Amino acid sequence: MSLIGDDIAGRPTRHRVESTAADRVKVAAGVAVAAGALIGTVSQIAPAVASPLLPGSHDGDEAAAANAPMTFRGTGILPVAQTKAITPAPEAAAPEAPVATPVAAPAAAPFGLQNLPPEIAGPLAQAEQILKGVQQQAAPAPAPMGAVRPVGGEISSGFGSRWGEMHYGLDFADQIGAPIHSVSSGTVIEAGPASGFGLWMRVQQDDGTIAVYGHVNEMLAHVGQRVNAGDVIATVGNRGNSTGPHLHLEIWDKDGTKIDPMPYLAAKGVPLQWGPSAH
Repeated sequence: MSLIGDDIAGRPTRHRVESTAADRVKVAAGVAVAAGALIGTVSQIAPAVASPLLPGSHDGDEAAAANAPMTFRGTGILPVAQTKAITPAPEAAAPEAPVATPVAAPAAAPFGLQNLPPEIAGPLAQAEQILKGVQQQAAPAPAPMGAVRPVGGEISSGFGSRWGEMHYGLDFADQIGAPIHSVSSGTVIEAGPASGFGLWMRVQQDDGTIAVYGHVNEMLAHVGQRVNAGDVIATVGNRGNSTGPHLHLEIWDKDGTKIDPMPYLAAKGVPLQWGPSAH
C-alpha cells in the first residue's frame, strides 16, 4: 500500500516497477556470463559422464575387478594377493659356467697345397678323398698270405718230364746277381751247398710247405732267420748243373712231395705265365 499509495483506487496492472535500460543491460550480461560458465562446465563433465555409457567402457573396471584381491568372509582364506606374497619365490638358478668356444682344428692341406682359402681347401679335400677311394678300389687285391713272384725273369722251363728225366721245379732265366725274393713268409731252414744246385736255400713257409731256391750265386739270409714274402734272400747264379744263369724253384708239400710251383702260386694270387713279369 505504501508503494501504490492511498490515493490510488484501482489495482495495479504490473507487480514490479518498470526496470531501466541500465538494469536490463546488467541482467543480460549476467545471464551471458552464467551461460558461458555452464557451457564450460558441461564440456568438462560430459566425457566423464558419457564414458561409462560407451561400448567397452567397462572393460577397465572388469579388469580391475579381476585383479582385485578376493576375500572370502568367514572362511579364513587369505586374499589372493596376500597368498601370492606369502608363497616363497623359487630359488634363482645358479649361473652356468662359461663354456669355452672350441677352437677349430687347422684344415688339412689337400694335395699338399698350403694356405688355401677355406672355400677352395674344402672342395679340394673332398676331391682328394674321392680320388683315394677310387685308387683303393682300382688297386689289385693283395695276394693271399703275401705270396709274390720270386724273380722278374721269364720262365724258361716248367715242371714235368724233360730230356727223359723229371724236372721238379720252375726255371726262371735271369742275369747273374738279379734279386731273388722269398715267395712267402717263413723261416730259413738251410742255406749252403747242395748236390746239383751248387748253392741252395730252403725256407719253411708258414703254410707248412718248403720253398727251394737252387743255383743261387749269393745267399743274403741265414739259417733261423725269419723272412717275409718279398724279402730279398739271395741272388740269381749259375752254380751247379746249370746251362745258364737262372733260378730253379721247387715247392715241397707238408709230406715232402715235390709239387708244381705254378698252380701253387696261382692259388695264392700269383698267376705265372711263360715269359718275363713285373710282379
